[in-house]
Amino acid sequence: MTPIRQVDIALMATIVAVLIATVILAFVAPEYFTLSFAREDGPVEYGTAVLLLVASGVMASHALSLWRQGRRGAALLTALYGLLFFFAAGEEISWGQRIIGWDSGEFFLENNKQDETNLHNLMVGDVHLTKSLFGPVLTICILLYLVALPLIYPKGGRIARLADRMAVPVPWLKHAAIALVASIIIAVLDADRKWEVYEFIFSLLIVSIFLLPQNPSKTR
Repeated sequence: MTPIRQVDIALMATIVAVLIATVILAFVAPEYFTLSFAREDGPVEYGTAVLLLVASGVMASHALSLWRQGRRGAALLTALYGLLFFFAAGEEISWGQRIIGWDSGEFFLENNKQDETNLHNLMVGDVHLTKSLFGPVLTICILLYLVALPLIYPKGGRIARLADRMAVPVPWLKHAAIALVASIIIAVLDADRKWEVYEFIFSLLIVSIFLLPQNPSKTR
């Protein structure tokens, strides 16, 4: 068994463990779940940031490999994917603001829901900009990627060719199944900050997909 396969198994096991722990804590110790397990600046949030940064690093490595093969377009797209996940990692922890302890600038104090240096909590009047404008669209795109693409890709056709041309790492059916199960569990749970766990599971899935996609020869 290759080291990457071992890492993938560990990622899948972690997802199962996190989902079980989430359900148990949400019912048995909801206060601990909210104030410790899934709290802001807690293990789940920092874990998400670290995994998003790892995903960014994996994409950077793939981009370098594609560039060396002379696949410049695929390399640039893959580098862009890596930058997006680097940005997501920074946003997750407000670019280290609470770790280092700097004060937000005037713009963020006036326009950020949490007075923090990040874009995902920006407000325009009473409208949460990112959540209102991009939330539903982003959710649909993520579900299409995680659930629909693994079903469509093996059949070939235009979508499969487009995914390969754009060097998009294609999830496996196991990723689709986990995404669906996790979505159902998180949706039915009545627990504050449950969506922090959802983001953590998503980041675990993404690292797994990027390491071992259906189309490795097209993405690295």
